[in-house]
Formats: sequence, structure tokens, C-alpha cells
Amino acid sequence: MLLELNVKDIALIRKASVSFGNGLNILTGETGAGKSVIIDSVMLALGGKAKGDIIRSGAEYAYIELIFDAGDRLERLKDLGVCPDENGEVIISRRIMQGRSVSRINDETVTLSRLREITGLLIDIYGQNEFHTLMDKKQHLKILDSYISDDIGILKAETEQAFREYSRAKKAAGSFTMDEKERKRELDMLAYELEEIDGADLKESEEEELSAYFKKLNNLRNIMEYAGSANESISSFALERAISNIEQAMKYDEGLKTVYDELLDAQSILDAVLKDLGGYISGLEVDDGELDRVERRLDQIRGLEAKYGRDYAEIKAYRDGIEKRMEELSNYESDMLKAKENAENALKGFSDLSARLSLHRKEGAKKLCGAVISELKELGFDKAVVDMEFKAAEPSLNGTDEVTFLAAFNPGEALKPLQEVASGGELSRMMLALKTVLAETDDMPTLIFDEIDTGISGRTAQKVAEKMAKIARKHQVICVSHLPQIAAMADTHFVISKEEKDGRNITSIDRLDSAGSLRELARLLQGAEITRAVEENALEMKKLADRIKAGIGGS
Repeated sequence: MLLELNVKDIALIRKASVSFGNGLNILTGETGAGKSVIIDSVMLALGGKAKGDIIRSGAEYAYIELIFDAGDRLERLKDLGVCPDENGEVIISRRIMQGRSVSRINDETVTLSRLREITGLLIDIYGQNEFHTLMDKKQHLKILDSYISDDIGILKAETEQAFREYSRAKKAAGSFTMDEKERKRELDMLAYELEEIDGADLKESEEEELSAYFKKLNNLRNIMEYAGSANESISSFALERAISNIEQAMKYDEGLKTVYDELLDAQSILDAVLKDLGGYISGLEVDDGELDRVERRLDQIRGLEAKYGRDYAEIKAYRDGIEKRMEELSNYESDMLKAKENAENALKGFSDLSARLSLHRKEGAKKLCGAVISELKELGFDKAVVDMEFKAAEPSLNGTDEVTFLAAFNPGEALKPLQEVASGGELSRMMLALKTVLAETDDMPTLIFDEIDTGISGRTAQKVAEKMAKIARKHQVICVSHLPQIAAMADTHFVISKEEKDGRNITSIDRLDSAGSLRELARLLQGAEITRAVEENALEMKKLADRIKAGIGGS
């Protein structure tokens, strides 16, 4: 529900804050006080088009902020990427400057299209010349399904699932677009690639090992030169002479015994090195064609890598994919026939469910239209006729129905699509009739009615008031009105007034207590001069409204 509206520098409003309540919120005030500005402000915050003169004269920008309680919309909002704060609140703001505006949801900048998508879960506005549900034919089917939801809930879910299965089957069948010539050409190409990879008989880590071996072979001359020189250096080392000299010196000093033993150890180590080095040098003698053989193998491996993968693992994966694809192509015709058969069966299953769903909808449409006609009669349209037109639509999650409300509000008029024949006031009362019928099933948290009382009075006004009160038992309703019958039903009553300050007109909005609400009712009943009789009339009207609301609440 809408918790709070904050506006700054909008038209005649310098600064205002409105905390809305549950149930029926009524806004009244004298003509020209700026009642429409409040609804316009909400519309602007929801993404409505800003007029050039909306910014208060002398201000740099206009600012509107709406604070919503997410309530049972929490998960659906999260699905749209909106995360309410720790209090479960969603804050929507819009700053309007000359030539541009910035909208935010919980401090995140959003486009107007995304803003409208998200706020469509939270609030609906019905009034003359405004966008609303009835002007969108796509919403008509949702209205009907909402009305008969208890009857079609399971069937609709089954239809949605059947459509998803049909969509998958259709997509699978549509993927078979290859002709026989193309199929054989691909098979031949894959067979060639498979033969080339298998013929190479690659081994894991082979390239790394061959690369190291090739490097060794390619530098064989340098290796032999350096290893031979090392061998000569070690062989020519005068270690034996040193040992002999120390041995002679030991005859005179046994203290050289440690040095003597170390020299013997060194000689043993050098002998082992000479033996290993000699064996290594002997092993360097390889076939003259070995280098060419290794180079050719490396070229073969790298050629396969250039075509099929960066390394052994990728080439193997590519090779396995070839086998799988060749199997698919070998079974192409049978798989294609099977996929087409699956798609046909899925379509039949979906069509059967859609046909059943359509029958339920047509039965429900008769009941819905009958109930709406009854409500419209109470709202002053004694001769109104409402029907729903069904047309075949492309298969979708909703089945195969496209429905449109048809209406004729005056005698002798032909039934036409609602959006082509209804005025703003007629649309508002049509929506009021619908919301009354759908009071138990519609889950929109907040509804705003603007100019719903245009052109009505007396008994019709009383009926409109009663229906507003009934809707407000299940929804938060915000309504601008000039009729006392509607104002008397208010759960929360606001008055909008205009006064001159410092040579400028300023609009303000105030929440009324019980006494203030009675005074405003009296003003609506009589105008400027409020007599004792008018006050008593206002009190009686308020008591009647309270009795009616008590009856609605207990029903």
C-alpha cells in the first residue's frame, strides 16, 4: 500500500507530505484548490509525462516521492530485481528539471519503462485522460481470469505447462533444417576430421616431451662441444699429483691426514663424474634422420592443434564431439520425424487444454458481464450493455484466447470495444463496477480514483460511495471527490486548500480529525454558509456512512 506522498515545488505546492491510511482515503477541497495536483504528482512519480509548467515558479526542479509498503508483493518485486529496505518499504522518487527528469527506486536510477513495470505491481490509477487497465486490451483477459480464478486455477496452470512443453517441442522440431545434400556433406567432412585425428594417434604430454627432445637434438653440436671440453678439463686435473705430494708431506706431519682423506674423496667423485659424462657423450650419437622425424611429428601435432584445439585435451573433446555429431546425422531423419511427432502431440495436448479453458472463460465472461451490468445500473447507467468478444490468438501461456470488453452506455448504441466508446467518467465508473465485482479476487494493493463522481449526484452518488467503501475493505483506495456522499465514507479524510502567502497562491493538504471532517462535509453540502441544519445533516450523513461501512465489514 501507499504509505506516504512527499512533494516539493509542484505547481502551487511549495512542500507537502501526506501519510495515507488503510481503507478509503478521500481528498476534498474547493474548486481550484489543487486537488488534481495531488493525483498528478502521484502520476508523475509513476512515470507520467511532465508538463512544462509543472515546476513551481522560481524553483530549480520539482520533486515527488512515494513510499510503499511492499506487503505481499515482496517476492514479486524481488523477481523484478527490486529489494525493499529492512522495513519492507519501496521508495520511488522523481526529480523533474527543465527538459529532463531522473527517477529512482530505493536510490537506484531507473528508466521510465522499468519504473512503470515495477509500479504496475503496486498501484493502479483510474481517471479521465490517464493510462489505466481498461485502455489496455491485454489486461482484459487478466480481468476475466481473475474473476474465475477459483474455477480455472488448475486448468490454467496445466495450460501454461502444456504451452511450455509445446514451445520446447516446436523449437526442437524447428532445429531440423538440413537437407540431405548438406547432411552428407557434413558427414563426409566429419569423417575426414575423425580419420585425421585418429590417424595421428596422439598421446597425452607427447608434445611437451617431443619439444624438449627436439631442443636437445637441434643443439646437439653445442652440447657435445661443451660436454667434451668438460670431460677434458676434469681428466687433465692434476689431482693424483696433489695426492702424492700430500702423502709425502704426511711423513713429516700427520696433521695433513684430513686433507689427504678429502682429496681421496674428491678423486672418487671425479671418477664417477667422468664415467657418467662419458656415458652421456656416447649416448649423444643419434641417427641423422632423428631430428627430421621429431620435427615432422611436432608439425603434425601443431597442425592438429591449429584446426581442432589448443592442446591434447581440447583435441580429444573435439574428436568426441565429432563422434556424437556423426551419430546425430546418421539418425537425422528418424530423429526429425520423432521431433515433429512430439511437437504435433504437444500441440494437440495444448490445444485440448486451451479449448477447455476457453469454454470456462466464455461461461465466466457471461457471468462477469452480467454482474458488471448490474453494478453499472446502480451507478446511473440504466441501459448499459457490456459483453466480451473472443478471438483466436496465437498460442501463448494464456491459451489461445484474445478477449476485449465491448460496451454501449446509452440506448441505441452499438456494442464497440470499450476503449473506443467510453469517456473518462464512463471508464472510471466501469472500473468501479469491475472492482466491486472483483473485490474478493483482485490483488492490486492500492487503487486511485480521480473524477469518478463526474456528472453524478443523489442516489447514484450514494451508490458510488457504497461501492467505494466496499472496495476499500480489501484494498487501499485513494479518491479525489467533491461529493459529500463519498466524503462521508472516508476512513481517512484530507482537505486541500489554497491561500495567498507573500503575494503567491500556495496549496496545502491537511489530514482532518472527526470534527474537521464533519465541517468539510457541511461545506460540501451547503457551500459558504453553514447553518445548524447543515451541520446536523452532515452528522446524519456521517452516521449513515458508518452504519453502511459496518455492514460491509461484517458481510
